[in-house]
Amino acid sequence: MLLFSLSIFLSAFLLFQIQPMIGRFILPWFGGTPAVWSTAMLFFQLLLTGGYAYAAWLVKRRRQGWIHIALLTLTAAVLAVLALGWPSPITPSADLRPMDVSFPIPRIFFLLTISVGLPYFMLAANGPLMQAWFSRFFPERSYARLYALSNIGSLLGLLAYPVLIEPSLTLFHQGWVWTGGFMVFAAMAGVLSYRIRMNDQLAPPTDQTDRPSGAMRIFWIILSGTASLFLLSVTNQISQEVAVIPFLWIVPLAVYLLSFILAFSDSRWYDRRLYALLFSLASLLTLWSLNTSDTLNVIIQIAVYNLLLFLACMICHGELYRLRPHADHLTGFYLMVSLGGAAGGLFVNLVAPVIFTGYWEFYLGWLLVIVLLVVMLLPRWSTNTIFHSKTMLVAFLVSIVILAYGLGNYQNALYVKRNFYGVIRVREFQENDLAMIHGMTIHGIQFLDDRKLPTTYFVKESGVGILLLNHPLRGNNMKVGVLGLGVGTLAAYAQPGDSYRFYEINPVVVDLAQGQGGYFTFLKDSQAQVAIVEGDARISLERELAAGQAQHFDVLVLDTFSSDSIPVHLVTREAFALYLQHLAPDGVIAAHISNRHLDLRPVFWQLSREFGLAIVQINRPASLGDKGFPSEWILLAHDPALLNTPEIQSHAVSFDGYSTTIRLWTDDYSNLFQILK
Repeated sequence: MLLFSLSIFLSAFLLFQIQPMIGRFILPWFGGTPAVWSTAMLFFQLLLTGGYAYAAWLVKRRRQGWIHIALLTLTAAVLAVLALGWPSPITPSADLRPMDVSFPIPRIFFLLTISVGLPYFMLAANGPLMQAWFSRFFPERSYARLYALSNIGSLLGLLAYPVLIEPSLTLFHQGWVWTGGFMVFAAMAGVLSYRIRMNDQLAPPTDQTDRPSGAMRIFWIILSGTASLFLLSVTNQISQEVAVIPFLWIVPLAVYLLSFILAFSDSRWYDRRLYALLFSLASLLTLWSLNTSDTLNVIIQIAVYNLLLFLACMICHGELYRLRPHADHLTGFYLMVSLGGAAGGLFVNLVAPVIFTGYWEFYLGWLLVIVLLVVMLLPRWSTNTIFHSKTMLVAFLVSIVILAYGLGNYQNALYVKRNFYGVIRVREFQENDLAMIHGMTIHGIQFLDDRKLPTTYFVKESGVGILLLNHPLRGNNMKVGVLGLGVGTLAAYAQPGDSYRFYEINPVVVDLAQGQGGYFTFLKDSQAQVAIVEGDARISLERELAAGQAQHFDVLVLDTFSSDSIPVHLVTREAFALYLQHLAPDGVIAAHISNRHLDLRPVFWQLSREFGLAIVQINRPASLGDKGFPSEWILLAHDPALLNTPEIQSHAVSFDGYSTTIRLWTDDYSNLFQILK
């Protein structure tokens, strides 16, 4: 009993350690966008289904113990071979980093497959497999508590990574520690596989009279798929439309796992009528939150969404627990559950961005839970799974049509486009102003009555405005590089003969800044020679340097950190070494660090010390009373004289006496928790 419990707990813990770990590793290779996390989650959902399918197949085979031992041995051997050529057995070599991220999803899938695909597959199969073997050894005991134990391991693994693992270990050491944990797991699973060999000469008997019907299997998929869809849709809703807070994606996933733990630990945790009442009240609370979102505290909104998610998942998982089959059909049950989870992930990641112009999948999941409750509470149909399945499928299709053609045509926006990087909207910000908005982040504003006037964080009194207006080369063919295009506001500072080179990963942003729809004209009106380089900025700069095309920028602007989901790979030691190779000897780096939740000053201070750069900060307060936004800018230069001009010093905040205990960020180590405000 103890070895079964330890094996299941450790495999679940390692499963939810590897997801954020490998996601953190490949994140810089795809521009640092939050969509990398959701794509990785989809991959792991699909591979989880594969692991469950393998477990369902294996328990019906002869010599299943030996088969499993062989696969465990193969996995350990593959990790050993990869360790010879990679930094760690699960972190790919830099040679595999894609130079073109035009098609990110298949490339992400490829990297995840070759790095962690096989060990993740074995870990995924372990839960249902060990529960099936446990039921064979101890037929008088319930396997449901082992499933709850698995979800406790998953929850602890999820929470331990950002709190304990990431702050303490580099990615290199994380990879080796995780591999060591996998080897311990493989040894335990091997021992149990060896023990089962005495019972696996024949496939276990199956009582055909208890075999679940096709309608029951479909309903398992629907229940699991609804919960998965609601999890991912709530994650998108709160992280894109409410608040882009670092690690916010952990909260809905933890709520989802908690519902599994409670629902499968004891039937007393779930009462259908009670949860129907609670979900109804939570729905009213959510409607109130949606109607007052402009003024309601962000924390309250996040709490309301997660309350609704918890109740929805408890309903879906509680019904799954009620409908669980005999232990003979256990692996088939888990396979259907995993198929539902994968189906929900596929819909949110691949289908919804095509048919919805906003995050309407949240409303779809909400409607499906309401329909589920209605059909489950009807006395006449409360046990008719055929009726339940057909009704849910019809409700799914009808809801998609309503949302795609209803909400799709009812938006307070002049332009809306959704892609891999999120939803971009163009709206009237105030009278005679147009704004480009990405989720909760304003990418730029243009005044229709004065289209050439710099706005938002880039007004003349901002750090970058003061720098550009007072740079020694102003009016003398100045070369400016900008990481992050927005609406192209900085091009308004250009003088004849200047060269402005923008780096931008989102093609929708590029189209709008270049004049699509006639909304923004900063680039069109600029007196500079403007060039736009599409793709991840760091990869583009590395490619240019490798081709012998150092840009020799007089000013390099880093405008990628104002969103609260910052691309960490653009503010590491290796990134700054690259920037300095593209910077002219008397050049200046201007970094926009305005941020609601993160304090980036210690990160840049450590970088200034590492490279011997002079550093000042320029803050623009909110009290000026004009249309400009309050902002914080960091200026760095090799030559201190460039930052000692009267114009800069009159606005500068000195770093004299400043110190921090935060370590220098590198590609191998960073920790967002340490800089949370």
